[in-house]
Amino acid sequence: MSAHRTIVLFEDDGWRELYPLTLARPVYELRYGISVFLTKAKYTFDGSKILLHTRKYLQEVEAESRPEYQINDLSGVDSPLLFLNGRLIYTNDTHRLAEGDDAILVNSDGELIGARISSVPDALKSKVENGEPLTKDDFGKLPTEEVDAKLFHHLWELVHENGSEIVREYERFGKKGIYGKVYDGAHLVGDEIFIGEGAVIQPGVVLDAEEGPIYIDEGAVIMANSTVVGPAFIGKGSKIKIGAKIYENVSIGPICKIGSEVDESIVHSYANKQHDGFLGHAYVAPWVNLGAGVSNSDLKNNYSTVKVFLAPDRKVNTGSMFVGLMIGDHSKAGINTMFNTGTVVGVAANVFGAGFPPKFVPSFAWGGASGFVTHQFDKAVETARRVMARRKVELTDAYRRMLQHIFEMTADERKDF
Repeated sequence: MSAHRTIVLFEDDGWRELYPLTLARPVYELRYGISVFLTKAKYTFDGSKILLHTRKYLQEVEAESRPEYQINDLSGVDSPLLFLNGRLIYTNDTHRLAEGDDAILVNSDGELIGARISSVPDALKSKVENGEPLTKDDFGKLPTEEVDAKLFHHLWELVHENGSEIVREYERFGKKGIYGKVYDGAHLVGDEIFIGEGAVIQPGVVLDAEEGPIYIDEGAVIMANSTVVGPAFIGKGSKIKIGAKIYENVSIGPICKIGSEVDESIVHSYANKQHDGFLGHAYVAPWVNLGAGVSNSDLKNNYSTVKVFLAPDRKVNTGSMFVGLMIGDHSKAGINTMFNTGTVVGVAANVFGAGFPPKFVPSFAWGGASGFVTHQFDKAVETARRVMARRKVELTDAYRRMLQHIFEMTADERKDF
């Protein structure tokens, strides 16, 4: 069978383990290294048509942000298909998954990597159209083929492996050289540095790429006396504020403002941590604002492994000593808020006040260590609308319906909180 196939990125129930980032986006829209997983699929299978499958409540918003893609729609496909799990970890050999006869693809742990199919069973087509997460059974009675591939299961896995993915993508893209403006008095250490067009590196900046590459995307500004240590990625239009300390293994997506100490973290996009404080081993969703002095712990005092709540009554042992804050879309933290090791904050929460808040803060919660109430939905949406408008992004009716769905689906989390 020809390796030229239409690619279908799909979601399975693993999205639930990636709380809170996947409440407001498909798993393949998560950032890891330099790009989101959808972009990795695009360059891995260059020239192939890509279709998208996601949960029903995300479909409208995904269609607005990705109008060039068919979503939950398999019509008009005139080539064999390669279904790929949206949680797939990409390597330089991933393109080979398209090669071979029809089969259900699993890894050595029996996890569903995807499937090569020549025709779509009616039951599978129905589940895709309804935006239901897929399972092995949906691909019928095809033979099973074991492949060398891995899935990611939790956000902290992406954080821990982020540096190696920056290195892989930097080498894959093959971009080097200085195309932006570097002022006299800036210091570039090492050869593995890319500075895109329109980017500005101000006096006193240190870009230290001796231990790993640094990728500064178009229009980014690194303000005076900041330090960036590779491997690191700074996205389009982002601004690193005066005196910021960006340590290795950090990805900062487009349109962010960062002015603190950041270590081994992923800031997805459209998020702000402009003032002093520490962000370590964290994953920060879009439209998050962390106020002056906000810090998170990423190491327990007794150096034991960190346990994380993915629901009020479900604790997961990460197996790692280093896990920081994971905070969902449109959540805010007031001045000097302190987050304990492995704290999880949902969507549109507002956290403030003295003392450590709980290690699990539900979506649409308002308060702090002294207690929480429900963040009124209409007020939360109005705040989100204002924040997005500042970046010339419209909060559409579809986006509001998505937030409404998240508000309703997380109601039980707030019930006894």
